Amino acid sequence: MDDTPLPHQAVLDDVGPRLRRLRDRRGLTLAALSETTGISKSTLSRLESGRRRPSLELLLPLAAAYRVPLDDLVGAPEVGDPRVRLTPRTLPDGGTVVPLSRSPGPLQAYKMIIADRGAEPDLRTHEGYEWLYVLDGRLRLVLAEHDLVLGPGEAAEFDTRLPHWFSSADGRPVEVLSLFGRQGERMHVRARPRA
Repeated sequence: MDDTPLPHQAVLDDVGPRLRRLRDRRGLTLAALSETTGISKSTLSRLESGRRRPSLELLLPLAAAYRVPLDDLVGAPEVGDPRVRLTPRTLPDGGTVVPLSRSPGPLQAYKMIIADRGAEPDLRTHEGYEWLYVLDGRLRLVLAEHDLVLGPGEAAEFDTRLPHWFSSADGRPVEVLSLFGRQGERMHVRARPRA
């Protein structure tokens, strides 16, 4: 059997000393902390000395008493900045694509601002599957034999091996949220049919 400590063991081993430092900085006694949290003085002492393993039942009242996030008590590692840095790309036809996904993968998200591409569709095909959601404006979508206009709040999904083309339907730029995936990875989001 491997005796290598698990990564979380070091985090758990540091909880006791961290609790002790926090109590000392706040100038609290074990008795005062016990009264505030409802945890016995002996349990608090064993927790701070490392003779008692921290549990959620013990850490939650301590976090509330110290008015700190639970992550601060356990020294949880930072997860990093979750924001996606938006880098717009201008399309040859004058539209703009803003990638909303940070890393390559089977499914990519984009915000597209689609300009008026004229009245005559230039149908294209390629591998993949696309889901479009109109945020603002009116989108003209030509998909095989269908010629559709979608407004804000409407969505369409299709296999991109079907001949397709889209443009602004009324001359104003249209804003679209697009999810694009490899063939067969269907998004399973459908627009509600008009009543």
